[in-house]
Amino acid sequence: MYSKEPIIAPSLLAADFGNLQRDIEMINSSQADWLHIDIMDGHFVPNISYGPAITKVAHKHSTKPLDVHLMIEKPELYIDAFVDAGASWITVHYEACNHLHRTIQQIKDHGIKAGVVVNPHTPVQLLEDILESVDLVLVMSVNPGFGGQKFIYQTILKIKKLRKMIDEINGTALIEVDGGVGLQNAEAIINAGADVLVAGSSVFKSDDPIDTIKKLKSINSHTLIT
Repeated sequence: MYSKEPIIAPSLLAADFGNLQRDIEMINSSQADWLHIDIMDGHFVPNISYGPAITKVAHKHSTKPLDVHLMIEKPELYIDAFVDAGASWITVHYEACNHLHRTIQQIKDHGIKAGVVVNPHTPVQLLEDILESVDLVLVMSVNPGFGGQKFIYQTILKIKKLRKMIDEINGTALIEVDGGVGLQNAEAIINAGADVLVAGSSVFKSDDPIDTIKKLKSINSHTLIT
């Protein structure tokens, strides 16, 4: 059973954009580990969020590493801009990269961590030849593009398969899960083998975001949420 303390990465997409600095400072004061930054271009996904300028603002105010998730076409054209904006991690979609290994190496050449993302319909088995090259695999547990969606429970099986693949090669890639993650399913996700929980609405829309983060952070394979 998996019992390591999870990494918690609240998603800025669910924050109050009229009070962005306030919400980032709230995350700073919490037990969160990273700040998750969702970048959407209106082409790869049917929504537009924000770009390097807002990422740079987040970096200015955040004391947490920025975990930048590029839900965009041709991500290789924008790596430099997001590195300059302060990203510590950059993940790109398997489905958006014609030359995935090259794009991963492009990110690593900047001295930051590189990851690959898979949509709900993409089998994790397709990552077999890239696993040793990445620092992170982000498994989407909703269809990307909008916050507030319900968790797709087939994702649990995908996480288990991915954990086995990584362990079989003695790999070091972290498994991150994004979409519909909250106190109601975090234990099952962690027990399946996940390392990082992205939580958007479940944190920012809760009555007490700092307490919600604390509860997520405390979950392990021996903890039950009641």
